[in-house]
Amino acid sequence: MPRLFVGLEIPEDVVSALAACRGGLPGARWVEPENYHVTLRFIGDVDADVAEDVYALLAEARARAPVEIVLDGLGCFGGDKPHAVFAEVHASEALVALHEETERLVRRAGLAPERRKFKPHVTLARLRQAAPGDVAAWIEARAPFERLSFSAERIAVFSAREQTGGGPYVVEAAFPMA
Repeated sequence: MPRLFVGLEIPEDVVSALAACRGGLPGARWVEPENYHVTLRFIGDVDADVAEDVYALLAEARARAPVEIVLDGLGCFGGDKPHAVFAEVHASEALVALHEETERLVRRAGLAPERRKFKPHVTLARLRQAAPGDVAAWIEARAPFERLSFSAERIAVFSAREQTGGGPYVVEAAFPMA
């Protein structure tokens, strides 16, 4: 069973800029830059038939103009128990519409609705026992964050290793937006 998610690939120049943020945070397990992406919808472990249904439905998605993606800051998930640091992605109207359409399509493949609120981001590191103060200092040391942007021209279905849910991620299928 492949572990899948739908997302947006990030161009090399943006990957390089994000990779410059790596380091200096105790307890961080840094995501390899080649695995940076913006998740639209986590699918999880599914059998090959469901995966094929997802591919077919995404292939039928309505044509749309490429979506402008803007990364405009750094943040963390977990509050007093931080578990990840990320680059924030502006939730533009076009990006939210793309997420909503992706959600509708994967639900048509028989998947349960996503329960988590859509918070677009690029995960930079997963944290093990990181102190909130260390995370705040890491974010502050990288301020001001230089705004980054790119045009996402296709969506991709990625697979992840089943054992860890991590990279390396492999593009299993990709679908142009226009």
